[in-house]
Amino acid sequence: MTTSVERTDLQHRAHRCFTRSGRALIVGAALALGCTAAALAATPSVYVDIYDRTEGQMLDTIAKAAARYVVGTPGHEYAIRIRNDSGQRILAVTSVDGVNVLSGETASPEQSGYVIEAGGSVQISGWRTSLDRTSAFYFTDLGDSYAARTGRPRNVGVIGVAVFRELQRSQSTMDLYRIAPPARAREERADVPAAAAPESPDAAAPAGAAGIVEPKTLASKLGTGVGRDESSPAQRVRFERATATPAETVSIQYDRRENLIAMGVLPSTRYAQRTPDPFPAMPFVPAPR
Repeated sequence: MTTSVERTDLQHRAHRCFTRSGRALIVGAALALGCTAAALAATPSVYVDIYDRTEGQMLDTIAKAAARYVVGTPGHEYAIRIRNDSGQRILAVTSVDGVNVLSGETASPEQSGYVIEAGGSVQISGWRTSLDRTSAFYFTDLGDSYAARTGRPRNVGVIGVAVFRELQRSQSTMDLYRIAPPARAREERADVPAAAAPESPDAAAPAGAAGIVEPKTLASKLGTGVGRDESSPAQRVRFERATATPAETVSIQYDRRENLIAMGVLPSTRYAQRTPDPFPAMPFVPAPR
């Protein structure tokens, strides 16, 4: 089965040229049937980093108990950078807070994602609102996050990338092709992607909460909001997955520094062990100068 895919302009100058047109690719959902054992055994070399666009620097990744974390700063815009070091192009289905960054659906590996050329990379800087525009990612209080605003706060605080290899066939099956423009953006808010149906109350929040988390709970955790509108032209291409399941899945959690300290991910500030002095100033009158 083949599937339609899009490709989007790079925003990071250091990684502008992965194709002759200088654009990254976005792929639509599909499952490849009849995959071979060799294809299942192969795993692409993919590296995922989080880039703080406000500070202009990569965020340090902290490894703790087989998980990866980064510190997010409220109000800062960020981007997801994915580098493909394998010998063939790959599909990277990308989610933020349990939501697909292209479609706004509750995320699942068989959905839309980015196609990255062999040896190439892509910077994903926002929620895709059309073939031409995206809305920037930024760290914000959970209650202001896109996931919470669409009734899906349960998985706020995690970025995921599911990686698929491409099924190798004749060149004719991988030719690029254009599609008609997408449906117009929602009238009430052009900067917000069309949302998937909210999860059931039982899945979205504890029993009795009717799908809504109390504001005082939302304010403590960090999520990702829908930010400023940016240009990001795209078109669709074909891609066929080699396997029905991801060859690799990358997960990076994020939160405020104080929360990560409370969780034991980051060390707390330690002071010298000594007996405190209630009157630390000089005990006698100093000599005049």
